[in-house]
Amino acid sequence: MKVLQTIAGFGALYGGIATCTYDLIRAMYNIGFPLDLLTLEVRNPMDKLMGKGEDWIKALPNDAITPYEYSKSIALYLKNKEYDLYHTNGLWMYCNHATCSIARRKHKPYIITPHGMLYPDALLRSYWKKWPLIQLCFRKDINHADCLHVTCKPEMEHVRQFGYRNAIAIIPNPANLPDYLKEIAAAKPSFLGCNRLRKFGFLGRLHPIKKVENLLYGVAKLPHSRDCELIIMGKGDNIYEQFLRSETKRLGLENCVKFCGFVNGRDKYEQLAQLSCLFVPSDFENFGMIVTEALSVGTPVMASLGTPWEELNTIGCGWWIDRTPENIAQVMQQVIEMPILELLAMGEKGQQLVQKKYSAPMVAKQMQQLYKWLLGECSKPDFIYE
Repeated sequence: MKVLQTIAGFGALYGGIATCTYDLIRAMYNIGFPLDLLTLEVRNPMDKLMGKGEDWIKALPNDAITPYEYSKSIALYLKNKEYDLYHTNGLWMYCNHATCSIARRKHKPYIITPHGMLYPDALLRSYWKKWPLIQLCFRKDINHADCLHVTCKPEMEHVRQFGYRNAIAIIPNPANLPDYLKEIAAAKPSFLGCNRLRKFGFLGRLHPIKKVENLLYGVAKLPHSRDCELIIMGKGDNIYEQFLRSETKRLGLENCVKFCGFVNGRDKYEQLAQLSCLFVPSDFENFGMIVTEALSVGTPVMASLGTPWEELNTIGCGWWIDRTPENIAQVMQQVIEMPILELLAMGEKGQQLVQKKYSAPMVAKQMQQLYKWLLGECSKPDFIYE
């Protein structure tokens, strides 16, 4: 079975789509299921292609033109190479449409992973650009797909609302955890035990939809803001970052709010492990890899109702609530007053959840089952809905 995945951008700055795509394919190789990934080289000198130069990453010279990123290199590769199944990541780019189109032309099955791009809020952003693309090609690409892969039930519901009626596979993003994680997690109890401050954090792309300002407003509502420290990790929209910095100054929080910029690799996990709680106050998140990453090092998480993380409540490893400043302040105060052992117990529950449900080998095996089912090599798995 020869499978090709495609993605318009595969640089580290491309965000979570590139990261979870890399993690999934690497996990599939680890279970003995090889496949190729087609993309373009990065152009930004500050960016770097994901991975370590693996030969399964087919990164072509970047000849993309127009905001749609038409690429003759992509077109020729798809025309001249043969695969049994095609799987594209994302929407609205030429790479995505060309993958669907060539699969239909060659009478091969194809999958689309929209990565949250069919959520109503996501569709509304720059809708004037997306509407003609939907009418010209993407509605056909979506409706004729043999399967759409989503990461949670809310995303499946939005895909159905868009009008898609074929098979949908619900497979979470993999928690492809590094080997050094046990060492980092083991140091967490001693760190929390000797630190009188409660450290709260945000990690992700700085963008208005992330609602990071609500964390500032939450800290400002605490009776004693000196009891905590808020660490904001990430880069993105420069104007939005300046807004956050000016709000920090206006609220008089310069002494307890720190902007740490982009973090990655081991440093990212070490920073997460040192938090008493990670906050995800976004308007919406399709899955949110940062949630599993934080849970994997024993850090409880507060996530907004715009994320698919009800398990934080049901498992008891965090809070899944509306992300108003009042609610955020309430969670922060609860963490400040919580005994260390109780906080660590919540973290352990989160670690167990990640290992049982979101580990990379388990997710990779589900994707393998999906591919085999589409090619008629096995019966329908229970995570597929028709």
